[in-house]
Amino acid sequence: MSEPMTLDNSFQQAEKGTSLWQDAWIRLRKNKLALFGLGVIVFLCVIALLTPFIAPYGYEEQDLVLGASPPSAAHWLGTDIFGRDMLTRIMYGSRVSLMVGFIATGVALIIGVLWGTIAGYTGGRVDAVMMRLVDILYALPFMIFIILLMVIFGRNILLLFLAIGAVEWLTMARIVRGQVLSLRRQEFIEAAVSLGLSRWTIIHRHLIPNTLGPVIVYTTLTIPSVMLLEAFLSFLGLGIQPPQSSWGLLISYGVETMEEYPWLLIFPGLALSITLFALNFLGDGLRDALDVRSSKD
Repeated sequence: MSEPMTLDNSFQQAEKGTSLWQDAWIRLRKNKLALFGLGVIVFLCVIALLTPFIAPYGYEEQDLVLGASPPSAAHWLGTDIFGRDMLTRIMYGSRVSLMVGFIATGVALIIGVLWGTIAGYTGGRVDAVMMRLVDILYALPFMIFIILLMVIFGRNILLLFLAIGAVEWLTMARIVRGQVLSLRRQEFIEAAVSLGLSRWTIIHRHLIPNTLGPVIVYTTLTIPSVMLLEAFLSFLGLGIQPPQSSWGLLISYGVETMEEYPWLLIFPGLALSITLFALNFLGDGLRDALDVRSSKD
């Protein structure tokens, strides 16, 4: 027989709360589309990691006699003009595209969040100088900046990640600054100041967590745009070089031959589109889940 509920036990249960991340996970589990998006992203990441072991053909395996052929039992997604299996190339391309998307976006996320938070919370001349620098960088043709980096330091794939991330943080900084400006006069921030907490403690414990909603949403939109930017650089000969492949590079080749061999455009485009939809679904779900100012369900 269970023990009767005492007053102390009821108070303990009432006082027991959940952390930000526990509460976010509870909310996220209720959003079916967000869970679907998360599942798709996890599935794509697993496929990218296991590609060398599960790809149906070798990465550079060609059949010039076969050439470009439509989908068949031997080649489920067809072959390109060099007789290379498209499923294999799309699987290998996912490794590059996902790495570019996540690493470059991560670089932009770190720089943009810190820059925007410091500018918005500090205010005054510091804010004015920091944001004028952002305006100046906005006025520069960032594509030329990336091209110069690639020409000066060579076509290194790691440099490609860093170069793209270094120009994608500007909008993130503006978004975060706007959020911080609306938060720094809130009661919980003034309470933290009155308690004598340091500026850095207030920034990373109170301000940054309260900007996660918009940041997550913009991050999920940045990843596909970064993938397309990588495709443009590859098209100019400054990005991924053959025989390596990425979804963007495959789409660029598909556009050139879409009238004769439409499957060369359809399947890479479908892979990128599915990823974009999954990221949007996940971003919307995370925005709602991480909105710490809303009331709990």
